[in-house]
Amino acid sequence: MSRLSQRVIRLTAATAAALLGLSVAALPAQAQQSPQSPQYAPTMLILDASGSMQRPDPAGTMMDAAKNAVRSFVGTAPAEAEVGLTVYGTSTGNSEAEKTSGCRDVRVLHKPETLDRTALTSAVDGIKASGWTPMGTALRRAADTLPKSGPRSIVLVSDGDDTCSPPDPCEVAQELKQQGLDLVVHAIGFAVDAKARAQLTCMAQATGGTYNDAADGPALERILPRVSSAALRNYNAVGTPITGTGKYHTAPVASPGQYLDTLGQKEKRYWAVDVPTGASAYFSGTLSFPRLPNISSTEDMNTLQLRIYGADGQDCNVFESGQATSSSDGVALTVAKAFDGATKQPTGGSSEKCKGGGRYYFQLTWDRVSAGVPERLPIELLVGIEPAVTDAGPVAVAPLTAFTEPSGTGTPVSGGPSFTAASTLPGSGRYTDTIRQGEFVFYRVKLDWGQGLAYRVHYGGNGRHGVDNISNVRTTLFNPIREAIDSDFSSYTGTDTVLPTNKPMATVPIRYNNRKSDVLDTRTEAVAGWYYIAVKLGSNSTDKGDNKPVSVQLDLTVTGAPESGPTYATTVGDGVFGENATGAMSPTSSIPGPATAVAESTASESNSSTGTIVIALVYVAVIGAAGVLIGLIGARWRRG
Repeated sequence: MSRLSQRVIRLTAATAAALLGLSVAALPAQAQQSPQSPQYAPTMLILDASGSMQRPDPAGTMMDAAKNAVRSFVGTAPAEAEVGLTVYGTSTGNSEAEKTSGCRDVRVLHKPETLDRTALTSAVDGIKASGWTPMGTALRRAADTLPKSGPRSIVLVSDGDDTCSPPDPCEVAQELKQQGLDLVVHAIGFAVDAKARAQLTCMAQATGGTYNDAADGPALERILPRVSSAALRNYNAVGTPITGTGKYHTAPVASPGQYLDTLGQKEKRYWAVDVPTGASAYFSGTLSFPRLPNISSTEDMNTLQLRIYGADGQDCNVFESGQATSSSDGVALTVAKAFDGATKQPTGGSSEKCKGGGRYYFQLTWDRVSAGVPERLPIELLVGIEPAVTDAGPVAVAPLTAFTEPSGTGTPVSGGPSFTAASTLPGSGRYTDTIRQGEFVFYRVKLDWGQGLAYRVHYGGNGRHGVDNISNVRTTLFNPIREAIDSDFSSYTGTDTVLPTNKPMATVPIRYNNRKSDVLDTRTEAVAGWYYIAVKLGSNSTDKGDNKPVSVQLDLTVTGAPESGPTYATTVGDGVFGENATGAMSPTSSIPGPATAVAESTASESNSSTGTIVIALVYVAVIGAAGVLIGLIGARWRRG
């Protein structure tokens, strides 16, 4: 039995009803935006061209290997990506007499503009390694050249530590973060020693980025394209900035809305919510992980735990745990809970401090930590207050939506890197996209009350073959509150692959009363709004294959005439999640007031692509042929 199945079974009917009692109006405004263009973070490559890069390598010299790696990335990067190139060490020698000028020797060879493969390749071809290593100065110059707002990334390759400090590159990275820049630095150490590794790791961790070792040229040629691709299509965590605390009594009080905080390894952090009598409270946390190469399956797991406390810090004995395996593939892990304590009447005693209206405290812990991840990661928080209903609308229905295969070549789309940046599919039809190794992409479909959907995903061939090139592919269907409805996965070796492997993935018609259905699987389809389709192409099993793009065809059926939905007992006002408010959202110390729509925070996130694990859905690591076989036999979960 899957983790998702176990969780569905142990939910009480009342909890399920509260969890799913959200209308279309309850969705965050950010989630209702329709991105019209691919969501890629402008990215600057910083290349070390100091004299030490002339050392021999299987490619000829280390500089030759670095050039090959950049060419490989440029050749496979999305056409819509914005990629720039900065280099240091090309204009002087590396003698002491040349140090002063050599430590100013930083050049922007190409600004981060829409991908120009010819210009970038030509710039790379002309690089000659000879000088010093002004890494800190190069980091500042690259940051200044990137756009002034929105998510940005830097990928730096160096074969040693900074030889020109000050400025110290780690201190520069910390300064950039303190300035509030939404900037992530990913560092690759090319045959470095312990001192350089520590410096490069510090730079990456200071910004929530990743550090990777490349022992030689062939390793760099595998790792650089992957890290750079990950930097382009980030999971873009968004929300109003908030800072949780380590004690419940000092926790900030959050109004309904979406917030952005950070969470450290093993850290316990609290946030407070004022819940009116009779209302249900909804709270979730989404933690996004960076993509990392060469992590073993036994070290590739994370858990996120949620607990709820009442008056005077009374433990309400409410506990939820979300778990993610294959975290190094860029998973986004969500744990969520609908709390109905305020709907119950207190009668006295310490246990009654978790009943009735009042202030409640929600505590998250990043409990199990996988290898290689940054010490802190951004976490999205979603807070909702939901009234009861007086009329729930039509009765529940059980038949799944019938799938009709569309015709034609398809409409090109570009999947987004997260829930909030998902690409909109306007209705039934065939849609085409291209994804790369290690990417998750998201699409969304608007379903009104009474409507349903069904779909299949086709992965096209790309010429790979053999055990060394096995990847795991997956598709997951989510409801509007990011709860997984269904999921299926398989292995991919470069030949045509279809998911689901059995019948199409489908919902029942969306009705409020589905939450009370005798068919447990249909209770997740009880809220109208955006439904999300996640498509994944995992990294290959040994990281020896080149990062060839894979064509994706998504065949979609949307059926049913819109129906009237439920009637709430009181007005929703500013919205269950504060998405209709016009005032300024901020953490408060009193009863929540108006809140603005979700805003992109200045806090940065790691280079995670869109995730496919939500609300305690466990994925099996697909590592090598044996891992694929085990996953296919024992861990697939689908509705019958």
